[in-house]
Order: sequence, then structure tokens, then C-alpha cells
Amino acid sequence: MDADGLLAALDPEQREVALATRGPVCVLAGAGTGKTRAITHRIAYAVATGVVNPAHVLALTFTVRASGELRGRLRALGESLPGSGVETARASTFHAAALRQLTYFWPRVIGGRPPQLVDSKIALLREAARDLRIRADGAALAEALTEIEWAKVSQLHPDSYLPSAIAAGRSPALGAESVTRLYAAYEQARRDRQLLDFESVLELTAAILLTEPAAAREVHAAFRYFVVDEFQDINPLQKLLLDAWLGDRAELCVVGDPRQTIYSFTGATAQYLRKFGADYAGAAVIHLVRDYRSTPQVVALANRLITGSDRVAQRKAGPEPSVEQYPDEAAEATGVALRVVRLIALGVPPREIAVLVRINAHLERFEQALADAGVAFTVRGGDRFYERPEVRQALVLLRGAARAVTDGADATGVPDSLPAAVRHVLNLTAAPPAGRGAARERWESLSAIAALAEEMTAARPDATLADFAAEMARRADYGHAPVANAVTLATMHAAKGLEWDAVLIPGLVEGIMPIVHARTPEAIEEERRLLYVAVTRAREHLALSWAPVRARPGAAVAGGAGGAGAAGRAGVAGGAGVTGMMLTTGPEASAGRARPQSRFIAAVTRGALGGKGTMNE
Repeated sequence: MDADGLLAALDPEQREVALATRGPVCVLAGAGTGKTRAITHRIAYAVATGVVNPAHVLALTFTVRASGELRGRLRALGESLPGSGVETARASTFHAAALRQLTYFWPRVIGGRPPQLVDSKIALLREAARDLRIRADGAALAEALTEIEWAKVSQLHPDSYLPSAIAAGRSPALGAESVTRLYAAYEQARRDRQLLDFESVLELTAAILLTEPAAAREVHAAFRYFVVDEFQDINPLQKLLLDAWLGDRAELCVVGDPRQTIYSFTGATAQYLRKFGADYAGAAVIHLVRDYRSTPQVVALANRLITGSDRVAQRKAGPEPSVEQYPDEAAEATGVALRVVRLIALGVPPREIAVLVRINAHLERFEQALADAGVAFTVRGGDRFYERPEVRQALVLLRGAARAVTDGADATGVPDSLPAAVRHVLNLTAAPPAGRGAARERWESLSAIAALAEEMTAARPDATLADFAAEMARRADYGHAPVANAVTLATMHAAKGLEWDAVLIPGLVEGIMPIVHARTPEAIEEERRLLYVAVTRAREHLALSWAPVRARPGAAVAGGAGGAGAAGRAGVAGGAGVTGMMLTTGPEASAGRARPQSRFIAAVTRGALGGKGTMNE
């Protein structure tokens, strides 16, 4: 393939991005519009046409998974352009790039060995709370840590946190005064022990570049071509560092979507994206609007949810999204599980189904309902797959076993079959441990690795243990975690950047969506954007639901084991089944303490229902 061949693979708007090889460039890309494809082809085209040396490229993201995706795409483009060096373009998170530079410059600028990264912020904060005699449970400490991180990325020191928090309308459970004391104690303990957290890594790197001309010249010579993905998620501290990297240059391409700004509580702001054209005179602003992910029905619903959303679906028509009301939360959990069972029966793989909730506390009842229905599931949390202790140990064992087999030094009897060899090395049992807990989670992690060995054998029957160990190392570098053939349970925030064939979104009542503490118009709009992000994860099937009555503490999930009972036989668990964007209600809704449906349901059903509030089947 040549440079023209790169352009031939793009749609007109994506091609415009690729041709805009010189910055400043702003790409406004809606969900599913191929933004990663556009920006990686832009890098490849710039390299292929001699505009930039790939060694001078720095593509920045906010997550390890996203940077891995960029590296994987660039590697594939490099293979299609032999000798171009596209695959050597660097893609990194802000934190990883900053840490590398800080480690490099520290001995020269500050002297001595650089401090270590703090292992656990929450442990340090818990110790500070104990010293200050502040009583706080795990949730309150986690919220306080979020406040401290917000203050640090907003460049607020402990003595300026309190007035700034009050002005921003932030109200942590411990109180802003207590958080101020915790912030000061945390920072003092961190400095006393010569530890760095990720915020101080960014701050110190920026400080070195802004105050040490020699360091700045070296970095400016090394990196001359910048790309920032998900620019709507950048915070003031990251923007400060980006400006230090750029210097007085404008060779910058940013891509993002203001409608997907869902991390304002952490200090992220879409204002930098919105005013990019004003900040960078002459900037090219390009809109990507062709949605390749979702069906026209899903796109239409998402467009109704967010004012100004103008994505145009490119896929063929699919089923209409549904909105269902259940009498209570227990019935809703069972109804969601039964819908999952029906989707699987229709041929949707379990790994292509997700149940997305607003907060972690709501996951448990859906875990129980899926378990009762005999559906395998996995809970997607904040931990990174390759950072789990059992996974790190597994990669070490696989590398060691591969070397032993290659050198003819294996004394453990590793089988010839790759899947069997992996299970042997990992000492993985065929059946999982009973119940949930650490042992079950360890088994699931190792089982996911074993499943990858089976996939590799199917694709490459002659693959060896050494080949597999190398593939696992590559996946770890790119952040490509294996996907278990199980339904995903996750929060809406954790689902950002992912997609599934079928997405179910329960719990759409006032107080949950929008969340109860979203009191300002800005906070309400952030909740709307969060629901938009959740909706746009769906490729084909989308189901929204709500229950006006909360589950009683300790109440059993309706339907019993396996989803049996009258509700299960009826096909919809105790609720009024609704399809084709139709809502129905039942007399059960008046029982108990009723909560109104989310205000956002009216927004997504108004157009489909011809202005009517509800319709019966």
C-alpha cells in the first residue's frame, strides 16, 4: 500500500482529517464515527508523505487500553507500509510519558534517584485520617481521595482547597474542612516518605520543562508532532504539561466529543476542546458524523437524548430499542436476566452483552439474578487485567516454561498441545471454585488466559508455548485484556470506550439517573451525557428499564433460581413488557414508595411515541 491507498480506506470526513497533516487540527468525532481510524491514518499519511519523522510523533491518551489500541493500529499500518517506520511512532498515556521524562531528567536537574511512586493513595490517606482522628469508612475516604485528586489537577494547594470547593459546589461527605486537613496531611506524609503520586509526576515534569531551558529544548527536539485523543477529558494539569511539551509550536491535532464529557467531577473539562479554534488561530475543525457502530434505531435514540447530536447511522436497520417498567427493583433484576437469556437464545454471544448501571452498589442484584438464571458473567471494575497479581505471576510462569521447553530443560512434563500446556503451567483446574471471592476471581483470570491459548491454536495450529508467551507480552504492552465469553456487568463510567452487540441499562429513575447529588443544571447535563455514553455502547440491541419501588433490604430476587415462576414463564419478570419504544405501567407501581421515571426517558421516547407519554401494547 502507498499513501494514496491509505486515503482510499477512509470516508470523506476521515480523509479530510488524514490530509490535514499540519496542525493545529481539531476533530470533533461523535461516538462510533471512526476517530481512532482517522487519527492513526493521519499519522501514517504524514509519515508516508514525508511530513514527519515517526520518531518525532507523540500520540497521547488517558488510559493504557487506549494507548495500546493506538499502538496496535499504528503497527498494522506500518506493516502495510513496509519501511515507513509508522509502527515506531510513540503512543502513550500522559502519565507514562511524563514519568519517563521525569525519571530521565531528575538526576540532572534535581539530583539523586527519583522518588518512588506511591503504592496506594488510599492507604496513605487512611493513615492520615487515623493520625487526625477523623473517622471515615471506605466510601468516605474514596470520596475524599477524589476531592484531593480534583484539587491537585486543578492546581489547588491544601490552603486554597476549601474556598475553591465551596465555590465549585462540591460537598464531600466528610465535609470540606475535614478534606482540607486530610489533603494537607496526605501531602506531608507523601513528601516525608519521598513518594510521588501521578498528579505530582505531571506537575514536576511540567515544572522542569517550564523552568529548565535545556530540558525543554531536548524534549522539543524529540517530539514535534502531537496528537491527543479524547481531548474532552483533559484537565488543567494535563493541559499545562501539554503546553510545556508544545512550547511555542502549534503542531497539535486533538480529537474528542463534548457530548461525551463525563469526568467533570475529576477536574476534566471540555472547555479546551470547545475553544480550540479560538486558542489556535487558523485551526482546521473537522466533524466526523458517520456512525459505523450502531443501527439507525440506536443512533436515533441517542440523537434525541443530546441536543445537537447529528450522527448519521451507516449500518442497516435493526430492532427498535425498548423501554420497560417493572413493579420493583427485584422484578427488574429478574427481567433483565431473562432478557439476557432470550438474547443468548437468539444467538447473541454472552461476551457481546452488557448490563450497565449508574453506580457500583447496584451491581449486586444483577449478579444474583444472572447467577440464578445460570448465565455466566464478569464484573468490569477499575483494576487493569495485567496488573492483577495472579496475571503477573502467570506471565512469569509462561515465559519461564517457554524458555525451559525451548532449551530442552523442562522437567515438569509440559504437554505438546498449547492449550493443555498453558493449563499445566498455570495449574488451572477445569471447574471453577464454588461461590464468589478471591479464589473464583483468580480462576477466572487464569481461565481467560487459557481461552486465549485455545484461540491462538485455532488460528495457528503450529503455535508453540514460546509463541504464546510472546503474544501475552505483546497484549500486556498494548493493554489488550482477554474477553471472557460471559455477560459484562459494569458501571456507565467503566463502559466508556467499549461496545457490545446488546446493552441493557436498568435503574432509570429520578435519584439514580440523574443521581441524587446532581443538583445544578451543569451536573444534570453531565448525567445526561453519561446516559448518552451508555446508550452509544450498543451496536444493535438496546433495552432501558426502570422500577418505581426500591427493593426491600434482604429481599430475594423475583422468580427464584433459574428465573422460574410465573414471571419467568411469561417472559418478562413481573413487569409489563414493552418493545418498539413503548412504555407500559401497571398497578404495582403505586405500591410502596414510588420513584418517578428518569426525566431522560421522556427525552428518548418523545419522538418515537409521537409526543405521547406512554403507550400500551
